[in-house]
This record gives sequence, structure tokens and C-alpha cells, in this order.
Amino acid sequence: MSSEPLAADYRTLIANSQSLIIASCSEFGIAEVSYAPFLEYQNTYYIYVSQLARHTGNMLRQGQASIMFIEPESEAVNPFARRRLVFECAVGEIDKLQSAYAQLLDRLQDRFGETVAVLRSLTDFHLLALTPLRGQYVAGFGKAFSIDVENGVPLPANH
Repeated sequence: MSSEPLAADYRTLIANSQSLIIASCSEFGIAEVSYAPFLEYQNTYYIYVSQLARHTGNMLRQGQASIMFIEPESEAVNPFARRRLVFECAVGEIDKLQSAYAQLLDRLQDRFGETVAVLRSLTDFHLLALTPLRGQYVAGFGKAFSIDVENGVPLPANH
């Protein structure tokens, strides 16, 4: 399979998702899994999360996380071979004083509606930027590809 259809395939997986799965590491070295609705903008994934959620503290403390997009079970031909995309990400916080902060929250509100308007009024929420460093796309059995995150191009996984 050439890289162009593969890229379109994994981009469709992202486009059809409203939330992403987050893997982060606790201060005790325990892997923790969660999820959050996201906004993709300029090759970065933005999430607006409460400091009450353990994954928020983990990401702020570690500065890293992995995220996953996965094909819905109802669409999968085989549950052992669901299409999935995983990115290892650097995590940074967008400060409330940065000009991008309000613009990104406006985009999130456009995407998710009034819930974001309510969350914006709460003081415990943080806007985090998850910037992919490395990625892997699995298109099925024996179909694993590394992702050139700068260009969005799938490469053979052993590349």
C-alpha cells in the first residue's frame, strides 16, 4: 500500500474521532489511561482538561504522553486488527495570557458547543498542546507503519 492512501486512511480515522485516548505516567511510575475531546490544529492536538483529572497532573509533570485514535469496534472487520494510530507526544501548557489561548478555546467551542463555554468559566481547567514526536499507524494484520510526523507520511514500521 502506498503512502498516500495510507495517509488518507489514518487522517480519516482522526477526522472521524471527537476524542483521543491518553496514556500518561503517574508520579509512581504507573501507566494511566484516560481520554479527552480534542481539537487538531496545525499538527498539534489540543485538549482542555481539569487539574482534578490524574492525567492532567501526569502530563504537566512529565511533559509527555501517548495518544491513540482507534477504529470503532462496530466498524472493525476483526477486533484483533482494528485500525489504530498512536503518537508519542511532547506536552506543553498554553498559558491563559497567551494570545493563542482564547483563539484555541474559541475553536474548541465551535467544535463542541456550549459545554466548552461552561468549562471556560472554571478555574481548574488547563489547555494542553500535545505535539507528536513519533507515530505508528496499524492498518491491520502485518500492516504497521511509522509516521513521519513532520510530513504526515507513513513509512514502513522498521524504518
